Amino acid sequence: MTAKFKDYFSDSSKEYSRYRPNYPVELFSYLAAISVHHQKAWDCATGSGQAALQLAEHFAEVIATDASEAQIRNAAEKENIHYQVATAEHSSLASYSIDLITVAQAFHWFDIEAFSVEANRVLKEDGILAVWTYNLLSISDDIDEIVSHLYGSILAKYWAFERRMVENGYSAVQLPFKELNAPVFYMHSKWSLSKLLGYLSTWSAVKKYQQETGNDPVEELYEDILAAWGQPGQLLPVSWPLSIRVWQKRNPPP
Repeated sequence: MTAKFKDYFSDSSKEYSRYRPNYPVELFSYLAAISVHHQKAWDCATGSGQAALQLAEHFAEVIATDASEAQIRNAAEKENIHYQVATAEHSSLASYSIDLITVAQAFHWFDIEAFSVEANRVLKEDGILAVWTYNLLSISDDIDEIVSHLYGSILAKYWAFERRMVENGYSAVQLPFKELNAPVFYMHSKWSLSKLLGYLSTWSAVKKYQQETGNDPVEELYEDILAAWGQPGQLLPVSWPLSIRVWQKRNPPP
């Protein structure tokens, strides 16, 4: 039985869209290069549509689905992106119609066994499935230490169990497809202090902490972060390594 959709982000969908980092363009060039055809891609659990926007540069049509209606309402629009409210396990897409499936920073919320059945159903022969995730950012030793303390100590009991998959980079996942060796990719940006604080506030564990305690853990660390940051308006380089797994469907349709 498919697990009930765990909606941790609808209440903050606008903030999620504003503060989440962008994925590198090289990632999508790579995915396009290993895709046999470029008619239709499915961005599953699209969230704010970040991945869908870049896929739209390489595929004639992108179907972007999310189980959250609020996320879909706030997703970025583009002519060849078609948004739909649907779960990962029940997409309503036509069988053998998809050239590439992408799942960005959401795979750990899925019923993976049910999703693998759905992916096998909708992918064309030789179609590609790519899933990726990122964990903690890196700015400087002092800031990284504060963020790590927030993540691993203050919020330890407020993270969902599935977060362990992110920490492990999806390394334990086994799917019934042929795995490909993917390159290493990084996300890079330059942020102000306010951008960092906004990003930290989108964490699902922060929301849960606020609900259960009535306090804001990010606000409680503000003075420490400010001292490590320096001038609040200055832009500092931020980076995240991406953990990516890529598979190719090799069983032809019956």
